Amino acid sequence: MNAPVTERVTASPTASEIPVPGRWRSVLPHLGTPLPADLPPEKSTSGSGIHINLPLELMRQSLLPKEFWDIPSEVAEAYRSFRPTPLWRAHGFERAIGARVPVWVKYEGGNISGSHKLNTALAQAYYYKRAGVTELVTGTGAGQWGTAMAAACAMFGLRCTVFMVGSSLAKKPYRGVLMRMLGAQVHASPSKLTEVAAADDGSQGNSLSLAIGEAVEYAQTHDGAAFCIGSGETYSILHQSVIGMESEEQLAAAGTSVDAVVGAVGAGSNFGGIALPFLASSRAAGTAAPRLVAAESAASPKLSRGVYAYDKTDATGTGPREAMYTIGSDYRIPDSHSGGLRYHGAAKLVSALRHSGEVEAMAVGQVEALEAGRRFTLSEAVLPAPESGHALAVAARLASGDEADRLPQGVLVCLSGHGYLDLGAYQQLLAGELADSAPDPAGLREAVHGLIRIDDGPHATGGTGGRA
Repeated sequence: MNAPVTERVTASPTASEIPVPGRWRSVLPHLGTPLPADLPPEKSTSGSGIHINLPLELMRQSLLPKEFWDIPSEVAEAYRSFRPTPLWRAHGFERAIGARVPVWVKYEGGNISGSHKLNTALAQAYYYKRAGVTELVTGTGAGQWGTAMAAACAMFGLRCTVFMVGSSLAKKPYRGVLMRMLGAQVHASPSKLTEVAAADDGSQGNSLSLAIGEAVEYAQTHDGAAFCIGSGETYSILHQSVIGMESEEQLAAAGTSVDAVVGAVGAGSNFGGIALPFLASSRAAGTAAPRLVAAESAASPKLSRGVYAYDKTDATGTGPREAMYTIGSDYRIPDSHSGGLRYHGAAKLVSALRHSGEVEAMAVGQVEALEAGRRFTLSEAVLPAPESGHALAVAARLASGDEADRLPQGVLVCLSGHGYLDLGAYQQLLAGELADSAPDPAGLREAVHGLIRIDDGPHATGGTGGRA
């Protein structure tokens, strides 16, 4: 599926009319104020191996208020194998949900990773190789990021080691097979390879935070290795801007625009990629931006029930503490089929925009999310990942509910990946065996106790007062 806008749209543009973007677009110049500075880590790093720092170009992309960044030719060439990705008006889904306004879908599942993750994996592999790295190490939840990183490492001649959340790997063993097919070493987390896993008292088991912590420790203790991350960093959100930039062009070519943009949030790269180019365009033009709505898991509701505070990004506590909406890095997130959303915090860029009111958030239970995915499969013949089902559920709320009257031009939703390796979850849905996992309020309060809070903003939590 490589056509930019499918035949379901009248007078759709040809592939040549919507080229692969030659630049990434940053929203940093349009924020008005810089992002909050990081705080020192809780503890110092350790390990006897050579720890290779973040490549300078990735650091620059995270810090400089530069709007457009040229995509390296090697990365652009790799993009051409799957970009531009298709966008279409989902008439069948509209009928299935009783939508009163158009629903447009941007589909990112048509590549080897099955998700949007490949957009930044290719860029990071390119920059790390130029910096002299020979092995990239990462943690992954649902496995889409690990697969993307394995594919990017294979393309750029790097070794790859992946720590995947153990419960997700058990449910989706073929994710591990695919990563190994791409040459990666794959370990279920908690593993027996790291001190951070050995020290876990059970509170971090089967969390993305622990998988990331294992990857951090492993990279620090192996020569030539570097840790990389796929979602929360500002540079990874920049690389995902190709999604929103293409969407803007595709909608314009179809002679329309939208009043709301929706994407799922684990840490924030998918949502940032689809939504923030629209914010940058509106700021540059001096016009009102569409509503930017983050869809998150009700099992890890950092943007809707978390606090805006400084927290660890992983279980080791060796990295800088970042300003984020968080339910606490030590909180044991209930199990769910959306491993990619089982992260305690949101990216500091997304969190800052949530704090200032540019970003809204809605939490979705996995039953509602997978039911939205089932309806989409029936009506559009595309099987969404459970993470994408959360975004579809929010799009359905907006397009079919009372708010639809305020969204006459419709809703754009990013379908971030396919669900062909998530059929076990859909099997449970069809059998009536799927249940929602709600976080424990007392546990949430305990997990954020003692964090350094950032002053509440007027829209910081959508009316919940910023307290878990």
